[in-house]
Amino acid sequence: MRRKLAVFLIITVCFLLQSTLFQSLSFASISPNLLIVVTSSFGFMRGRKEGMWIGFFSGLLLDIFFGSVIGFYALIYAYIGYVNGFFRKRFFPDDIKLPLILIAASDLSYNILVYLFLFFLRKRFEIGYYFLNIMLPELVYTILVTIALYFIILKINNKLEETEKRRASKFV
Repeated sequence: MRRKLAVFLIITVCFLLQSTLFQSLSFASISPNLLIVVTSSFGFMRGRKEGMWIGFFSGLLLDIFFGSVIGFYALIYAYIGYVNGFFRKRFFPDDIKLPLILIAASDLSYNILVYLFLFFLRKRFEIGYYFLNIMLPELVYTILVTIALYFIILKINNKLEETEKRRASKFV
């Protein structure tokens, strides 16, 4: 129960920061995607199933407030969380290279899927413009924010795991 509440608070705080504070701190109307950081982080820290559920609820939050179709972002984020869960066995808390690479790949994949389904299918073929002016700046901004946000999420996850281990040892 404590983990669910903590994850709910993390998703809510990151959504609020992404849609308010970082919108005002945007460069050329580009802001970092904090929900990708949360989804990817929990995916490779906790596994496919938890990554998928966290991604689903993060995307659903975006769908409800900003989406034109309910379920579009939820599906994309759920896939991102699930795919990141495959790297759980390769995850080491002290190493930041793998999380940075996975979050960068997740953000790039997210932007490519959004381009394909929201622009390309409506005959807007400016992939070069979209890549240079939206995808790349968002990727860089997200990676810069990831360096700070990742360690906060890692600390919270470690505290929750310690608490869960202590509670489990009481029942053995």
